Amino acid sequence: MSKKLKIAFIHPDLGIGGAERLVVDAALGLLKRGHKVDIYTSHHDPSHCFEETRDGTLNVHALKPPLPRSIRGKFHILFAHLRQLHLTAHLLLKEPTYDVYFVDQLSTCIPFLRAFGGYRVVFYCHFPDKLLANGEFVEGDLRKKKVSLVKALYRLPMDWLEEVTTRQADVLLANSKFTARVFQTYFKSINRTPTVVYPGINLEAYNAKVDKTDPNIVAVTSSHPTLLSLNRFEKKKNAALAIQAFAILRSQLSKPEFKNLRLVLAGGYDPRLEDNMLTLYSLIDLAKSHSLSYNVITPSSDSPVKIPPLNMTPDDPNVLFLLNFTTSQRTALLRSPSTRALLYTPANEHFGIGPVEAMSCGVPVLACDTGGPTESILDPGSSTTSRNERTGWLRPPQPEVWATALLEILSLKEHERRNLAVKAKGRASTLFGMEAMAVGLEKGLLEAVAMGEVKLVKDIWVIMIFVVLLSCMLGPSMTDVLLS
Repeated sequence: MSKKLKIAFIHPDLGIGGAERLVVDAALGLLKRGHKVDIYTSHHDPSHCFEETRDGTLNVHALKPPLPRSIRGKFHILFAHLRQLHLTAHLLLKEPTYDVYFVDQLSTCIPFLRAFGGYRVVFYCHFPDKLLANGEFVEGDLRKKKVSLVKALYRLPMDWLEEVTTRQADVLLANSKFTARVFQTYFKSINRTPTVVYPGINLEAYNAKVDKTDPNIVAVTSSHPTLLSLNRFEKKKNAALAIQAFAILRSQLSKPEFKNLRLVLAGGYDPRLEDNMLTLYSLIDLAKSHSLSYNVITPSSDSPVKIPPLNMTPDDPNVLFLLNFTTSQRTALLRSPSTRALLYTPANEHFGIGPVEAMSCGVPVLACDTGGPTESILDPGSSTTSRNERTGWLRPPQPEVWATALLEILSLKEHERRNLAVKAKGRASTLFGMEAMAVGLEKGLLEAVAMGEVKLVKDIWVIMIFVVLLSCMLGPSMTDVLLS
């Protein structure tokens, strides 16, 4: 019987996204194993979050910082660091003690939790921010973006701070082998290999009964054959690939049963974020350029998302944009017999929870042939001996190639779909269930606690001086703000 721990989670923004889904499911999994879990965040909007964080299932503590997210759309990472430091100061001064902290996304707080709180810290690496900001991966290689000298100088201290604070963690975890390899390559000063703990999903949530009379469910379900995409409305998620492939596919189809084929693009949408807004509008423009009808909807229980009139065609649109879907809507779409495939469009995704969600419901997956999906999806390619093991298709992100793959998926015979569903569900349950993730996280947390008292925190004074200098750059009262 493992020791029962009192665990504090720190996550910057508890909205709707893959990282947030992981945090929620990790907390649920650890609760189920008998541990006490509290989640601390700098932002939690009850109208834009997962249901478990607002219905009392999880203890969520949101501390609103007296700091903006950015200034005129700039300095996001700087303010992210400062907002987390504000939260950390509150935790160290006012909150009860914990056995161990679980931190993800931002590592700024780690040396302060260890030096001034004496806490052991487990850090879960989704992907290094320095790489997200400075370049993009193409076939496993980092291609640096062309940036101005000013931005390059701005990023230098941000990247240094990320690396030097990350290496303070007592235990390092990563969401995939892909992320672990990248971590080793680009964090040269850290001579440890992160342990891979795959994100898990709550399989029971996909078996929950869905009320088919619920207006939110009626609004998204259809008897028409459906292609589904689950991603935040961000440019890097490349949902444009789904629309382009869908347009090519529709022009090639002649079978009557595919006449009313539709595409549902569902995901988190935050009107505060310029990237979300611009991405949605660009996708709508793309749909219109291919003469595809469309509609944009949000759950009726949500606070309304303000969207200007878009000349929508509400009755049976070719493309349905679903903003901030509910858990029930997601389950209904994935379990619908009309859903033929999930299109997972991001390239070089660090892990990607979408394919696992689809596999758990027996839905075929089409994803890019890079990053995390190559670990979650089994695609035998041209091999005939292991074709029965298939759980999806991995293809380069080219619309014509994807249209061909979708035609193959839509042409599957019923017994082939059943066989694929069985294999996909089995793989999702064995490797990516909440229990498997909870066991992996529990092992890391217990390992950290077993290290005993924190005796030395390297670089803490250097980091403190650096943070004070950054604070002073933003104004003489910033230090007071951090401790308010």
